[in-house]
Amino acid sequence: MKGGKSKANTSKKADSKLAVKKGVEKKPKKAVTKGKAGKDPNKPKRPPSAFFVFMEQFRKEFKEKNPSNKQVSVVGKAGGDKWKTLSQSEKAPYVAKAEKLKIEYQKKIKAYDAEEESKKEIASEDTSDKSKSEVSDDDEGSDGDEDEEDDD
Repeated sequence: MKGGKSKANTSKKADSKLAVKKGVEKKPKKAVTKGKAGKDPNKPKRPPSAFFVFMEQFRKEFKEKNPSNKQVSVVGKAGGDKWKTLSQSEKAPYVAKAEKLKIEYQKKIKAYDAEEESKKEIASEDTSDKSKSEVSDDDEGSDGDEDEEDDD
């Protein structure tokens, strides 16, 4: 038993270590943030890119040629490969259709933004009218009191 330690001493040390660990308090968790606001269902959807316009047609053709294929990934990979091999002139009709959809989207989003802005203005007018009347009533009453105190 050269330099050996008894089991009793080690258990006391372990107990003291445990006691220290128990005494350590955990940091309080941060307040839970509310996160993103919900999406507005009335907001127009973004237009598809030329590739997605192409994929709409390609999926139909691919399903006709390969009716037994049930994997979406295979259709996506085949569509991507075909898109890469197309020349600019072959992509032109899809790009033109995508541009047309983008222009329509921009018109819709401008109308939507204008509508949202008008809703915000109406809401702010309602709340600001109340606060202005309350503030002006308080100011009128306090101005009269302050003048009387100064005169004395």
